[in-house]
Amino acid sequence: MSQITSDIQSSTDEGGLPAQTAIVLAALVALAVVSALGFELSGWRVGAAAFIGALAGIALYHTSFGFTAAWRRIVTQKRGQGLRAQFLLIALVSLISFPLIQYGSDIGLPAGGFVFPFGIGAAFGAVLFGIGMQLGGGCGSGTLFTVGGGSSRMVITLFFFILGSVVATAHVPFWNDLPRLPAISLLRWFGTGPALALTILPLIALAALSVFMEKKQWGNLEKPRKTASLFKGEWGFILGALILALVCVLTFIILRRPWGITSGFSLWGAKLFYNLGIPVETWPYWQWQVGAIKRSVFADSTSVMNFGIVLGALIAAGLAGKFKPTKKINLRDAGTAMIGGLLLGYGARLSYGCNIGAYLGGITSGSLHGWLWLVFAFAGSMLGARVRYWIGMDGAPVTARQESG
Repeated sequence: MSQITSDIQSSTDEGGLPAQTAIVLAALVALAVVSALGFELSGWRVGAAAFIGALAGIALYHTSFGFTAAWRRIVTQKRGQGLRAQFLLIALVSLISFPLIQYGSDIGLPAGGFVFPFGIGAAFGAVLFGIGMQLGGGCGSGTLFTVGGGSSRMVITLFFFILGSVVATAHVPFWNDLPRLPAISLLRWFGTGPALALTILPLIALAALSVFMEKKQWGNLEKPRKTASLFKGEWGFILGALILALVCVLTFIILRRPWGITSGFSLWGAKLFYNLGIPVETWPYWQWQVGAIKRSVFADSTSVMNFGIVLGALIAAGLAGKFKPTKKINLRDAGTAMIGGLLLGYGARLSYGCNIGAYLGGITSGSLHGWLWLVFAFAGSMLGARVRYWIGMDGAPVTARQESG
């Protein structure tokens, strides 16, 4: 079981049925309210985003489809099952998103992609994000679903994630002035077919490399994780990839863009600063988004979808009878959650998002920046995994001899 699942389950115990039922009912009511507010303020598409997010939260909770643990496992244990599931997810979404971006307008389904320039600032931000995801214990999606699943520590990570995000917006002009590559779209350069080949073939190659590494280390591949129960147990990675691919496709169709998470965090932080009297509306990053700062957070599609993820995970945890947050967090865990959250937030804003918006959203948009984000964030994740070991968050890497013994 992945580290994120362990984090949730270590903070939860079997609760009484009435209490867990009440949690599920409360989460369902909250989800309906969030959707209704989104619908009233911004239309049916934003209202629907709450339910798309809830579907993501349920799938993320049951599969522990966080990117953090999968990246750490391939580095420290040479186990690549989770990594290959990510590649499957990206490939499945790209098969739909590429034609949709290119030809969706012709069939009444216009959709745009995330295509951004990438330079020194973005590379530095991606490295910071990679370190932060290992110290904080989650990525963008991982932080949200673990909060919904009952992890008290991840509430700290989320708060400092938000803080780091808004602080970074004050510095974005400086980082954007540093040398960078232009925005490069494989779809614009090569067309749908060649762009798909240039995306899926590297994913296959990386998956094959992970298989080689795993077999070399262990002599065999880890047994595929199976779906134990739709409501109480963990799900297999393939089922998780299929459902999350559906989430991504629905987001493209309904919100007309890729799935994103961390822009919502920046907005939450900006609204907090604004209400505290800090003039964020004068910062260059926010000067063209003053209306977003002043409007209700429920008018923002990313925020509504984020709320849906938390509530979906809460529903899943309640149905499984496992929602019971801990009340005590030791000093080391609190400290790493704070530092990790700040790095996550600051890094995400410099590098156009997190594992969802920059990595998954970038690659499934046919953008070169998604691949470059992967390279630098993975490098940061490797460093973060080493730091975890140095400070005692993890034991020594597992070897084939230790596992067989």
